[in-house]
Amino acid sequence: MMNPLLSTSALPLFDQIRPEHVAPAVDALLADCEAALAKVTADDFPADWAAMSTALDVTTERLGVAWGAVGHLNSVADTPELRAAYNEALPKVTDFYTRLGADERLYAKYKAMNPEALTPAQRQARSNALRGFRLGGAELQGAARERFAQIQERQAELGQKFSENTLDATDAFAYYATLAELDGVPTDVVQAARAGAEKDGKEGYKLTLKMPCYLPVMQFATSSALREKLYRAYVTRASDQAEPAVPERDNSPIISELLALRQEEAKLLGYPDFGTVSLVPKMADSTATVVSFLRDLARKARPYAEKDVADLRTFAKEQLDLADPQAWDWPYVSEKLKEARYAFSEQELKEYFTAPRVLDGLFALAQNLFGIAIVPDTAPVWHQGVRFFRIERVLDDGARRLVGHFYLDPAARNGKRGGAWMDGVRSRWLRPDTRSLQTPVAHLVCNFAEGQDGKPALLTHDDVITLFHEFGHGVHHLLTQVDEQDVAGINGVEWDAVELPSQFMENFCWEWSVLQTLTSHVNTGAPLPRALFDKMIAAKNFQSGMQTLRQVEFALFDMLLHTEHQPSADFMALLQSVRSEVAVLPTPAFSRTPHTFSHIFAGGYAAGYYSYKWAEVLSADAYAAFEESVLPDGSPNPQTGRKYCQEILEAGGSRPAMESFKAFRGREPSIDALLRHQGMAP
Repeated sequence: MMNPLLSTSALPLFDQIRPEHVAPAVDALLADCEAALAKVTADDFPADWAAMSTALDVTTERLGVAWGAVGHLNSVADTPELRAAYNEALPKVTDFYTRLGADERLYAKYKAMNPEALTPAQRQARSNALRGFRLGGAELQGAARERFAQIQERQAELGQKFSENTLDATDAFAYYATLAELDGVPTDVVQAARAGAEKDGKEGYKLTLKMPCYLPVMQFATSSALREKLYRAYVTRASDQAEPAVPERDNSPIISELLALRQEEAKLLGYPDFGTVSLVPKMADSTATVVSFLRDLARKARPYAEKDVADLRTFAKEQLDLADPQAWDWPYVSEKLKEARYAFSEQELKEYFTAPRVLDGLFALAQNLFGIAIVPDTAPVWHQGVRFFRIERVLDDGARRLVGHFYLDPAARNGKRGGAWMDGVRSRWLRPDTRSLQTPVAHLVCNFAEGQDGKPALLTHDDVITLFHEFGHGVHHLLTQVDEQDVAGINGVEWDAVELPSQFMENFCWEWSVLQTLTSHVNTGAPLPRALFDKMIAAKNFQSGMQTLRQVEFALFDMLLHTEHQPSADFMALLQSVRSEVAVLPTPAFSRTPHTFSHIFAGGYAAGYYSYKWAEVLSADAYAAFEESVLPDGSPNPQTGRKYCQEILEAGGSRPAMESFKAFRGREPSIDALLRHQGMAP
């Protein structure tokens, strides 16, 4: 029987891939890649883009798609058997890519190419490749080169183990509450908790640390004791403070070793610290610039955050009889204050956001803005809840042309890591082997609650924002018109600009004309009432000062961790120092948020978490163009949408992000729109 990972089918055969397929497929694909690498690095092989791409890139892309499918399944359908197969193959794959990125013969071929013979996209890809070789250790020799390779392999192992510990610690927790303990918790969450307990053959109501359960309990449960129980479990996951203690899941030693390895890598490459290495391919010009940006943003947000806290403390004391609220009380106090101040409840709002209606509205918006149609399609999937869609370009004559495809995996479940993300399955590419155009494919993954009692899933407004965010990443990858895969879509885009399209899309979740198309009450089918929308808008910037400082805290900790911090020192002491500088609410000493900070320890954001705030400046300013050109009925202007699509989305990584931004806005970005959107304008 054919190994599905070696299939030449256009899409991964997710329904057929089994753990036992991984090792033989990886070995076969690596052997092909080794042969291709040997071929193109031979002395008599021409330093020619098309020839090298045909011989090497076609082969490595096949490995990338297959290994990407395995990695994806490891994230969304984890089993002990798949995990073991993934971990067995990981060192081999890491070793190959490390050697590929440091191969001095291949580096010499790229340097020998004639840039004048290349297309603009190929020139950008070649420039990125040369930079990648330097950062990949291609200029190292002897023992330094060997040590660099060892560091890469060990970092890959540690990042994977960090993710496993985080997932296992999250999945392991379950508390079976009584109905009395769930006083105040939304009905749909209670129903899901009861169903979870029944599935386990238990009495009571199963509470977990998955977001669709954890967050509403923290916001709505009247029992402070219940909130404390879940909070302690959540903030001590995968740490030395976890109860009961599970030493093999403690991420403390992993964090320390990763930091030491990153510092050693930087020194081998001739840089003072890993933060500086991280910024080489980014927009920001220095770590000092990033730190200054973050501290300046903190300074602007602090007065608003301090007022937020003062309001919370006063309300807690006077209305809730809480003289000294604790960390697990703040989400509850915040929700009650919001309801009192704006006569507005997240739970009331959620009943209007049924998942099917939200998806229909999102697709309609994309069609209006970008001139595309999104229609259901079929493909092998890894879970029955996964859907597959095709994107088509609507041409002037009404005809349609295939643009790309994406998978949507919306629901939280065991064996699926938390959070939300977009991943590329394959990139747009005018293939050198067939001269045919390969259309891009992406994964959009979220962790929403499932529907209960035969009703559709209900999304919180935050869930809707998350969906729009990941869809923004998706269209960035899928709507590109660049034919060179290394700079098509999100490929080659500076990391601190890659969040621009995702955060840009979030803004539409606050527009009346858009929300009318996204909402339909779960029981009556009625759209969102204008009065409730007005309350929602009034509450939009509720605690925006506190939320900004929270993001600055994470970003500043990340950057200082990879610049000023010594890996042998206590990283929790650094976090406490950052909190003392930035935070306006105390955090309990037992809290261990770094231990599940997967973005920087397992997700590619090391010394790059600032990118969210950095790109938010770009995205807010880009969205201001839509505010300036809104149509008389309040709906977004399609002409502005087409220009945004052309200059930002379609350009992908084929030119510097600043060039794309200026092509759209006609000038460099300004922070003014961000401060205005968040209610912090001077």
